[in-house]
Amino acid sequence: MHLHEIRRMAALLGLMVMMGCSHTAGERAPGTAATPSAPVSAVTPAPALRKTAPAPVPPPAASPAAPRTGSPSALPPASGEEECEIEEDADKPDGAQGALNEALAMCRKAQRLWQAGDLEQAIGLLDEAYALILEVDPGSDALLSQEKDDLRYTISKRILEIYSSRRVAVNGERNAIPLIQNAHVQAEIDSFTIGRERDFFMEAYRRSGKYRPKIEAALKEAGLPVELAWLPLIESGYKVQALSSARALGLWQFIPSTGYRYNLNRDGFIDERMDPEKATRAAIDYLKELHEMFGDWSTVLAAYNCGENRVMRTIQSQNINYLDDFWDLYERLPRETARYVPRFLATLHIVGSLERYGLDAVAPEPELAYETVTVPKQADLRSIAQVAGIDPALLRELNAELRLGVLPENGYDLRVPPGAAEQVSARIEEIPSYRPRRVQVVHHRVRRGETLAGLSRRYGTDAKTIMQANNLRTPGPLTAGRTLRIPMADCPVDPPPAAAAGTGRRATVEHVVRRGDSLYNIAQRYNTSVQEIQRLNQLKGTGISIGQRLTVSSAAAQRPQPPKSKPTVYSVRPGDTLHGIAKDHNMSLDQLLAINKLTPRSRIVPGQKITLE
Repeated sequence: MHLHEIRRMAALLGLMVMMGCSHTAGERAPGTAATPSAPVSAVTPAPALRKTAPAPVPPPAASPAAPRTGSPSALPPASGEEECEIEEDADKPDGAQGALNEALAMCRKAQRLWQAGDLEQAIGLLDEAYALILEVDPGSDALLSQEKDDLRYTISKRILEIYSSRRVAVNGERNAIPLIQNAHVQAEIDSFTIGRERDFFMEAYRRSGKYRPKIEAALKEAGLPVELAWLPLIESGYKVQALSSARALGLWQFIPSTGYRYNLNRDGFIDERMDPEKATRAAIDYLKELHEMFGDWSTVLAAYNCGENRVMRTIQSQNINYLDDFWDLYERLPRETARYVPRFLATLHIVGSLERYGLDAVAPEPELAYETVTVPKQADLRSIAQVAGIDPALLRELNAELRLGVLPENGYDLRVPPGAAEQVSARIEEIPSYRPRRVQVVHHRVRRGETLAGLSRRYGTDAKTIMQANNLRTPGPLTAGRTLRIPMADCPVDPPPAAAAGTGRRATVEHVVRRGDSLYNIAQRYNTSVQEIQRLNQLKGTGISIGQRLTVSSAAAQRPQPPKSKPTVYSVRPGDTLHGIAKDHNMSLDQLLAINKLTPRSRIVPGQKITLE
């Protein structure tokens, strides 16, 4: 296969798709097997076209569905023959019509050459005819413009058919990926073997053993090159939960929209992009579609990385002036894509000669094996692992599509290690049903001097959770006056009421809200829940105000309370500040202010007594 032929096929196909030509006889429908039509025995001028406007046409396949041998003349005739439907009309501009007639004559001669088995001459002649019609200016003549586009389409499709028949008949290798090695590829080989990505490559190569055998089997069944099983190495490093900045997820790095397009579903519990087998089937469908569009694997891989539309626009911009070097195509695409194909080819070179690159000691991990058991209820993977005696990390890895580690509500076909299905089935009743947990969120207005550490202690959470909830990148100083969303500890939905000690019921007490109180802190103090306080006081949210009286159901109120120790009193010294006093005594400023009924603006004087707890 010559590079100039690949360039011609890609460029012509791009132009065909973008110009929106109409279907002609013999054009196949999308998704059906492609069969090259035989050369037209005689192309004659047709009557005036009955079409008034061209209809969009899907790109024809670049190769037949099954390899066939023999010369083009041995191909069976198509159900209908395509003709270059050009009508000679003396009223049309002589120059334009003359050029179309000359291109039509070349089309006839190329067909005869194809029938005779002279594929090189046939392609060359069609190439000349194509260049000739590009020079035709139809002006305002809509019919002449239509005829020009029809001839462009017919010649383009004929070249693709000749190319396909030659590749199948002569080479017999429809799916071969040329193992090119040039400066681009060598740079990636160096990066993977002696450069900064050596560790990444070795780790990814080890992980490949878990998934590659099943991927290769699926590719063979689909009739695609098994070398494509190495594509996840450069896509995700064979990490099923790999997530890119563009929200591409999984081994094959599908973005949500492309995932939906190839039946990878996602909801609150499942994201099938993280399922290796489902994502592999989707990737195969996508690669097949791209191969039908472009015909050669180098372009297919580029399109897989940055999208077929981006590649098509780049190809179309070439017009008839093909790029001098096919690799220049990638330099006109995004930088990531320009490196994508070289990285893939570099991977093929390395895995084919591990000893040469000093990586032969790296052993792939064993393939992930599993059996399936149906769990008819919603449950947490950790609970299942505990009951059945399964490694929770392995169970999570086998069921990577479960986003939260929780089975869907209507049951699930759970993957478990070999031999564990019977154990899980036998102990289904012992597995506790999953009880959704809800995070309570309070809104806190930052006061001067407050820190993430202080807020996390106050609300029973941690600094990282507060940062994530508010998109804070660093745990630096907080801006006074800013309102923060603070998720508190998870609270079970509808928790069972706890009985008071020594009684069958809970006592209720009245609590007066003090500065620094929150529903969470109050619930913790009285051994109850936020939801119970909200229910008793008919609160819709979590907001409360100083001095507000709350009815609280409390088991703690019935238990003997240990005597409170005598509070510590501190005498203010010259130069003291409330913030400094709180810091020196390992307490938050809010706590100090609440105990002493002060505000951040309160002034203190030497000798003043400050109570500490």
